[in-house]
Formats: sequence, C-alpha cells, structure tokens
Amino acid sequence: MNSWFKNYKGIIMLMIGIIAGSIAGLFLGKKVELIKPIGDIFLNLLFTAVVPLVFFAIASAIAGLDGSKRLGRLLGITSVVFVGTVLVAAIITIIATWIFPIHQHLVASPITETIVKKPFGDQLTQLFTTSEFYELLSRKSMLAAIIFSILIGFATLRSGEKGASFARFLHSGNEVFKNIFILIMKLGPIGLGAYFAYQVGVFGPQLFGGYARSMGLYYGVGAFYFVVIFSLYAFIAGGVNGIKKYWRNNIIPSATAVGTCSSIATIPANLDAAKKIGIPDVIANVTIPLGGTLHKDGSSISSIVKMVVVFALFGKSFNSADTIALALGMTVLVSLVEGGIPNGGYIGELLFISAYGFPPEALPPAMIIGTLVDPMATLLNATGDTVAAMLVTRFSEGKNWLNKAE
Repeated sequence: MNSWFKNYKGIIMLMIGIIAGSIAGLFLGKKVELIKPIGDIFLNLLFTAVVPLVFFAIASAIAGLDGSKRLGRLLGITSVVFVGTVLVAAIITIIATWIFPIHQHLVASPITETIVKKPFGDQLTQLFTTSEFYELLSRKSMLAAIIFSILIGFATLRSGEKGASFARFLHSGNEVFKNIFILIMKLGPIGLGAYFAYQVGVFGPQLFGGYARSMGLYYGVGAFYFVVIFSLYAFIAGGVNGIKKYWRNNIIPSATAVGTCSSIATIPANLDAAKKIGIPDVIANVTIPLGGTLHKDGSSISSIVKMVVVFALFGKSFNSADTIALALGMTVLVSLVEGGIPNGGYIGELLFISAYGFPPEALPPAMIIGTLVDPMATLLNATGDTVAAMLVTRFSEGKNWLNKAE
C-alpha cells in the first residue's frame, strides 16, 4: 500500500489540489479572484524554468550518444517505428474527436485573450527559428530552442575529447534543472488548485462537463488502441503467433506500468518480456530503453485531446489542414520532449501552446487533462515499447525472425 501511494503520490496530490480548488470556487464564487495570483506565480515559475530545462535535457542526451555505424542503422529503424506509431495514435485520436466532438460540450471562449492569426508560412518560420539569440530564451520560441539544443548536442559529440568539458557541463546542467523542475512541481497542487478555484468560481461548474467528456474520449480511444492497434502491430511483426506471444508476455509489463505509473520503471519487465518473445538482445537493449523515454503512444493521444480542448475553450476550429498538420508535428515532438524529463508532459503542453500562439491561461486546462489521463497514458507508453521492438526486429531481421527465435 505504501509503495502504491508513493508511485501515485504526485497524481493524488494534484487531484486533491484540483478538487479542493473546485470546491472553493463553487462556494466562494468570484471571491476566489483573490487567490488567482498564487496560480499565476506557479505558472511563471514553470515558464521560467522550461527553456533551460529543455536545452540541457536534449543537448546532454545527444552529446552522450554512441557514434557507431551499427548502432546508427538500428537507431534509424527504431526512429521510423517510433514516429510511425506515434502518428498512427494521433491520427486515430483526431478521427475520434470528429466522431465524438468535445467542443459541443465546452463553454465557448471562457478565456478571452486575443489570439493573433498569422500566415502559415510566417508561423512556420517563427516556429523553427528566431532572428536573435536572446529570443531563444523565451518560451514562445520553444521549438527553435529545441532545434538549437539538438545542434549544440551534435556539435559537442563531434568535438570529441576537446568538447569533453562542455559535455560534462551539459550533463551537470541537466541534473540541476531536473531537480529545479521537481521542486517547482511540488507547488503544483497549490498552484493548480488556485487556478481551478478561479476557473470554477468565475466561469461556473459547467467546465466539469468538458473535462469529463475529454476523459471519456481519452480512455475510450486508449482502450481501443491498447487492444486492437497493439494486436495489429504484433500481427505485422510476427503474424498470429506474434499476437499470441505479445499478449502472453505483456501481462507483467502492463501490471508494472499501472502499478508504478512510470515508463522507466517498466523497462526491466519489458526487457524480460522481449527476451521471452524472442526479440534479439541487441535490438531489445537499444529499442526498449530508448522507448522508455522517447516512444509515447499514450502521450500522443493525450496531446491531441489537450489541443482539441484548448481550441474549444478559445472558440477556435481544429478542422483546418494546416492546424492538423502542425498538430501531428507537435505530437511527435511532444513524445520526444517528454523523454527523460520529470513532468515532461507539461513541457509538451507549453510547446503546442507556444506553437499555436495561445496565451499562458491555456496551460492549466491542458495540465489538468494530462493529470487525469496519466494512468492510461503510462500503460500505453510503456507496453507499446515491446511491440515497437517487435516491429523493429521485423524490419531489421526479416519476416521469419520469430521462427528463428524458436
């Protein structure tokens, strides 16, 4: 029981804060505007830490890569599988939001800050680059900062021994800012509680209907993806026998994922399952640990749901081709950005909010949804790594790999 509480402590505390804030909002009404600055302080701390956190996390990870050619080929196949499955999850979710629209049940434009609409070309330019270095330090230039971090990481890797001191600086900075973010998130229950009290007190309890429907949509799509799409992936990788082997050996990883609420904690169970399935060690030992941080089908689904909810709250349409194309790109990046960063889902939320030009008030609703769907998201994120390893083996070892393993 103590172990279970420890693993879910963060979610439980956030939910307590949200519930307490909601109750305060219901009874106090607009008087809760007095505590709104508490929520604003929490958000400002989050925004201040996010850019250096992402810089150090990405640059240090790339600076520590192994440069061998064999590993490079395997990483290439793994990357294609990871990106492909994340996009499939996102597309399925977009279709689900069309079939079961959330926006019909949300309050139209409860947040009224003006969103400036720019031409798509200008939007892409400003999304990927900045004209001055100091602009990289702004959360509004999140993707440009990520690209610059990737360049720094590869430059450090190419510098070899001469760049060793800088690489140690990147690794050290990564550890420091991980802990800064953990410290800030300890204020999450209070900060989100204050913000939610303000939302309920000012805009009314009708907001709850939208969140409930968002959760219903997520868990419905997640269950479909877990049972049907994972089975399809296993079939592509190894036919009917692949399906049998995957589900026979996916029980313990699934229980571990739900019990620990951590993709990283599920890695040992996934490695053991991969060995029993027959995935070669050289593939499993690379693909599954990487998948624990970089491959997140569950986060892909939640990313789309969050976007749809935020668009609905601002009275914006989520149906245009450029909006959907950008959403798919953001979803892939969110999956990558979350890897190895505590509470990395919040970084992904900041990324898409920045990309679409939403104001800071768009962050708390996205954070709340992310908190509510976290158990199912972890299940999909963690157990999707083993079936992804099966696909990588199929594409690198040939269609008869499962027969050879036996």
